[in-house]
Amino acid sequence: MTRLLIAASGTGGHLFPALAVAEAVESNGPVRWLGVPDRLETSLVPERFGLITVNAGGLQGRGLKKLVQLIRLLWASVSVRRVIQRESIDAVFTTGGYIAAPAILAARWCGIPVVLHESNAIPGRVTRLLGRLCSAVAIGLPAASQRIPGSHPVLTGTPVRVAFLTPQPLPGWVPQGDGPLLVVMGGSQGAVGLNRMVRAILPKLLDQGCRVVHLTGGNDPEINQLHHPNLAERRFSDDIPGLLQHADLAISRAGAGSLSELAVCGTPTVLVPFPQAADHHQDANAACAASFGAAVIVHQHDPNHPVLANTIERLISARLGDPNADPRLLQRMQQGMEQLAERDADQQLACLVQQIMR
Repeated sequence: MTRLLIAASGTGGHLFPALAVAEAVESNGPVRWLGVPDRLETSLVPERFGLITVNAGGLQGRGLKKLVQLIRLLWASVSVRRVIQRESIDAVFTTGGYIAAPAILAARWCGIPVVLHESNAIPGRVTRLLGRLCSAVAIGLPAASQRIPGSHPVLTGTPVRVAFLTPQPLPGWVPQGDGPLLVVMGGSQGAVGLNRMVRAILPKLLDQGCRVVHLTGGNDPEINQLHHPNLAERRFSDDIPGLLQHADLAISRAGAGSLSELAVCGTPTVLVPFPQAADHHQDANAACAASFGAAVIVHQHDPNHPVLANTIERLISARLGDPNADPRLLQRMQQGMEQLAERDADQQLACLVQQIMR
């Protein structure tokens, strides 16, 4: 029986793929989880897997600050080495981020294999620096394959929750009717810039007969100021699989996790990359989806600018009854999403981990 340590921390983009892999491999032996105190994993992980936390951070800044962070990294690596020895860990799986660095270094120190998964088209700093030390590197998007020096990445896709892979009903709270259904997702923290762009065009969309579900995120001060029978605004929803499976069009940020969910649901999408994302990785994620014909990219702009409105109108005009519109636009985007999707990413990663452990 083998024992696996999963190192994943911080955001849903790191945690949800790791949870999917943990569920796929737990029948082969115990799974332990390595995280950071006071992060999202402290609420998601303990009910399923034994959580062990260490203090870990990045290497931003210069001079003395960077030296202090380097010392913290080395100390965290010592702490992880003790965990590996105490728990008799046979292999490590990590999805990148701050916790990955001490996990990879400690695993190498102990002589056990490491599998690293990178979900973004532009790999994070830890992946770029330490990917060469891993036994195997898996990637979620093909564009990342040339950006991890010293490794030979395997394209597996990024795992999504099981609900996205099975048919789900349309939630009852969604506005009813025959108009096209638009789903707007700004991310769990909220996307104020994207939300304002959408709100500027909501009255016109609603007057045209569109049904709009706007998931604003938790950091939105303007929620529920507009009332209309075809509009449903919520900060969060557990019904995203059903929403995306039934949506005619989504408007979303371009995080790797969201993109994977959109792909497996085959949802045509207008992607609005977060302009402050590290290394502009959301721009690269969006470009990858667009290369499949799966999405249209609209860069964040002043709410009064007509780019987003014009793009949405062009894409849904056939659904609104315009006889001059191309009715195949959304169908071709759906096919592009299906080509981008890796529906068995969790199984591919589980097999890779098991191969490395053997």
